[in-house]
Amino acid sequence: MFVFLRKHIELEKPFGLLTTNTRQGNRLMNRFKVTNNQAFEIIPSPFLAMRSDKVIDGQTQKIKHIGQAAGLVFCVFLSGCATTSHHSNDPLEGWNRGVQSFNDEFDDYVMKPVAKGYNWVMPEFANQGVSNFFSNLNDIGVTINDLLQFKLAQTGQDGSRFLLNTTAGLGGLFDVASMVDLPKHQEDFDQTLGVWGLPASPYIVLPLLGPSSPRGITGLIGDAALNPVTYVGFGAFPGLDSAAETGISLGLYGLNAVDKRADNIGAEKALSEAASIDRYEFIKNAYFQRRKYLVNDGNLPEGEDDPLGNPKDGKLAPLDPY
Repeated sequence: MFVFLRKHIELEKPFGLLTTNTRQGNRLMNRFKVTNNQAFEIIPSPFLAMRSDKVIDGQTQKIKHIGQAAGLVFCVFLSGCATTSHHSNDPLEGWNRGVQSFNDEFDDYVMKPVAKGYNWVMPEFANQGVSNFFSNLNDIGVTINDLLQFKLAQTGQDGSRFLLNTTAGLGGLFDVASMVDLPKHQEDFDQTLGVWGLPASPYIVLPLLGPSSPRGITGLIGDAALNPVTYVGFGAFPGLDSAAETGISLGLYGLNAVDKRADNIGAEKALSEAASIDRYEFIKNAYFQRRKYLVNDGNLPEGEDDPLGNPKDGKLAPLDPY
């Protein structure tokens, strides 16, 4: 809406006499609205650079376009503010969506074919043995995180589980502990930080590693520090050079990743159906809900459930960011 202020001016001479001077008359015609012997000087609104409503058609169209452009910019600004407040836990959405697309492509063309080949080549008992081996190594970190979260009873259970599976289970290839009622627990350093009060947001998607957050990244570093595989490249095999040891360490991490992907082949269809509207939003919300569920040991307010499975059943959930 165009708004103009008009200042009342008393003319000393009749308007007709003033306009006898062509130049002066033109200036008055451009500057004043005249009624009888009174004139109103047109003063533009402070929001628009418009000097007079007596302008040529080209100037009117130009000002109209400027006004429309200013209105459009203002609307975009308002919508941008609304979007920022609505997605306050995801300020890097543009980056995150791009990385997720890359991860999805990498999974489709690399991880999924490798995982299917792994399942085809590996006998069931061997596949289970590999899963048990890495799960047993993970129990070292689980036990330490139990202690850091002051879960003393669970610390004793998980420590006993590791010792039993390492000895009677032949280095963890067999899950003997589950047979004697020592179930697998899911604890990691990200959960420990959550128990200590650190927030999970903002959301970050990491290349190859998937959904995470600043707390989650710190958790990954902590988990790697508690994993014996990390130290294979630091003199664990006397006689081997450092390059060979590093290759073994990376190979074990790669085998663990392929084994986990192979174990979750069947969950892909359920994810695709659940995320049919917006896969990105579904995975983001599921990630935060999953982490909240684990930090609270499943004790969520009524109506909030773990969207990805119950970690207390000793099995991998369909989605596991690690």
